[in-house]
Amino acid sequence: MGASFLITLREGLEVALVLAIILAYLDQRHEPGLSRPVWIGTAVAAAVCLVAGVAFHLVVGEFEGHTEQAIEGVLALAAAGVLTWMIFWMRGHARELRGELHHRIDAALAHNPATLAVIAFVAVAREGFETALFLLGAETNSASGGEVVVGGLAGLVVAALLGVALHKGTHHLDLRRFFHWTGALLVAFAAGLFAKGVHELRELFGIEWSVVAAPVWTITSGPLAKGSQVHDFLAGLFGWSASPERIRVAAYLAYLVPVAWLYVRDTSEVPDVVPEPVAADA
Repeated sequence: MGASFLITLREGLEVALVLAIILAYLDQRHEPGLSRPVWIGTAVAAAVCLVAGVAFHLVVGEFEGHTEQAIEGVLALAAAGVLTWMIFWMRGHARELRGELHHRIDAALAHNPATLAVIAFVAVAREGFETALFLLGAETNSASGGEVVVGGLAGLVVAALLGVALHKGTHHLDLRRFFHWTGALLVAFAAGLFAKGVHELRELFGIEWSVVAAPVWTITSGPLAKGSQVHDFLAGLFGWSASPERIRVAAYLAYLVPVAWLYVRDTSEVPDVVPEPVAADA
C-alpha cells in the first residue's frame, strides 16, 4: 500500500503539473474556453490506461507455475528499468517542461485547437501507462492487490488536491524537495523490483546452487517476519524479504549502490516546475 501510494502520488502530481501548466497558459492567452478539449483528452487517456491496466492484471492473474514466474520476473525488471528512466528523465528535463508545452500549445492554436486534446492525451497516457506498470510490479511485492488499489487511489486523490491548489495559487509546495525525496524512495523501490525480478527468474530456471540460493538470513518471528504488517509494508515499498537468497540480496545492492550514487551526486538538478499563477488582468 505504501509503494502504490508513493507511485500514484508522484505520477499523479506530474500529471497535475502538466495540466496546470496547460490551463494556466490558456488563461494567459485569454483562451480559457479551450480547456474543454484538454479535459476530454485527459479523460480519454485515464480511461484507456485504466482499462489496459485492469485487462493486463486479469490476464497475468490467469497464469500459474513457470509462466507466472516468467511474467512476474520480466514485469518486475521492466518496471524497475522504466522507473529508473522516469526518475532521471524528470531530473534532466523538468526545467524544459513548461517551455515545451507552451510551444506545443502555440502550434495547436495556430492550426487546430482540437489538437489540445491530443497534447493532454499523450501527456496523461504516458504517465498513466507508467503508473499501471509500476502498480503491477508493486502488487508482486505486497500483501494483496486490494492494498495496492487502495494505496493507489489515495495517492491519486492527494495528487489531484495538490494540483488544484497549485494551479489556483492557494498552496505552495516545494517541488524541488518533493521530487528529490520521492525520487530517492523510488530508487529504493526500484531496487526491490530488480531484486524481485532476479528472484523470480532464478526460480524459473531452477537454479538451486547454495552459492546463490542459500538464504542470507531467516526471520521467523517478530515484526519483520512474514505475515506481519511491518513485513508487508516493507516488502511492498522496498522489496523486503524475511528469508532472501544470496542472489536476491546481491541484486538489490548491485542496483541500489550505483543508481543511488548517480542520483545523489548532484542534487542541484532537481527543478521546481510549478506553474506561476496568472493575474486576472494578464
